[in-house]
Amino acid sequence: MTNSLSVIILAAGKGTRMQSAKPKVLQTLAGKPLLGHVLDTCDELTVTKTIVVYGFGGDQVQTAMDSQYAHLPITWVAQTEQLGTGHAVKVALEQLPKDGQSLILYGDVPLVSCQTLATLQTANIDGMSMLTLTVDNPFGLGRIKRDASGNVEAIVEQKDASTDEQRIKEINSGIYCVDNALLHKYLPELSNDNAQQEYYLTDIVKMAVADGVTIAAIEPEHTFEIEGVNNRQQLASLERTWQNKLVADLQEDGVQFADPTRVDIRGTLSVGQDVFVDVGVVFEGDCTLGDNVYIEAGCVIKNTQIGNACHIKPYCVLDRAEVGAGVDVGPFANLRPDTVLSDNSKVGNFVEIKKSTIGHGSKVNHLSYVGDATVGTDVNIGAGVITCNYDGVNKSQTIINNNAFVGSNVSLVAPVTVGDTAVVAAGSVITEDVDSNALALGRARQVQKADFQRPTKKSK
Repeated sequence: MTNSLSVIILAAGKGTRMQSAKPKVLQTLAGKPLLGHVLDTCDELTVTKTIVVYGFGGDQVQTAMDSQYAHLPITWVAQTEQLGTGHAVKVALEQLPKDGQSLILYGDVPLVSCQTLATLQTANIDGMSMLTLTVDNPFGLGRIKRDASGNVEAIVEQKDASTDEQRIKEINSGIYCVDNALLHKYLPELSNDNAQQEYYLTDIVKMAVADGVTIAAIEPEHTFEIEGVNNRQQLASLERTWQNKLVADLQEDGVQFADPTRVDIRGTLSVGQDVFVDVGVVFEGDCTLGDNVYIEAGCVIKNTQIGNACHIKPYCVLDRAEVGAGVDVGPFANLRPDTVLSDNSKVGNFVEIKKSTIGHGSKVNHLSYVGDATVGTDVNIGAGVITCNYDGVNKSQTIINNNAFVGSNVSLVAPVTVGDTAVVAAGSVITEDVDSNALALGRARQVQKADFQRPTKKSK
């Protein structure tokens, strides 16, 4: 036999209880579709073929997954009738190799770990292995029936279970690793002669036992690995469980959270030492924090790298930004994509920066917009300064060189360059380049009229 591994992911359910026009497997957990979690886990394994069985909203599912997982070729198989899990796997048989093994997974069971699946794969490489779990309340779940020697004998569904069988607390997760030859043998033999008139995938266990095939049963490290999602309440509960796990792992790495229950990680977060995260912070995509980073309340940080000893003040948004060491940001700052803040720079309150580089030691402190700009070292940009980078058709560059001083309420109409150590007077509209060491004024002369009579209201 060969040790090649295929994966069959059952993702055909509509998810009626979600009350959504979106297929259930596209509902998001930690910022990612449920099916995306499963595919990411499979991507960590050495998989030769990935088969996804789809049904309701198949076009939506295929479009979403093919755009995100082009590196992981997916074979799509339609299940046009919902006749049970056994039927769902059966429709994939034509695409399934005759040799090797197959993992049978579910698009709405998103958090099974790579480690658990790797253990499942090696637990019984010549036959069948399955994930089980012992729970206090097994109601509604299939029970694992064992013989006097403790070997798995069958799986009994709740509606078909006797009174004694309903007392069993070991339950079936529905996740299996099966030799492909067994799947090709057993699936065509499935019957729907049961209380639900469905084709139970669990019946392959009974068939394997009858053939003398040994069935290995292992339990996952975490209960949440086999938890499925059927409604909004379960989705919210699993979200909190997963967030708690992510936060606990980061705490072990030394991160201090003001309140571990009030943070969301929707991607990957890499951290240095002595990091502090206040309440209401959201991390999305791939984020990196250096040593001694201090993030205050309400910040949203997406696909951003933050260097050592940075202070991100409350309610800032950082999206695809690169922040050097020793940088202060905020409060209420918005760093849009392709913003680079060099070491020891400062971006203050209500400042928006887009596709710009702020040089070492430079400051943009108050109520300013800097877009499509290159700012040198030790530049001071006053309150209310804007770079007028868009003429209605094209966007142009603004360059502010080292040690320049730009006064408050200045408009820099791009394309324009401000030279080294130049000064731009407050209130100016600058439309031409400013030479180094020069003072530029671009405003009307002040006019004063003495003894001015202010208007008064007319009597009725």
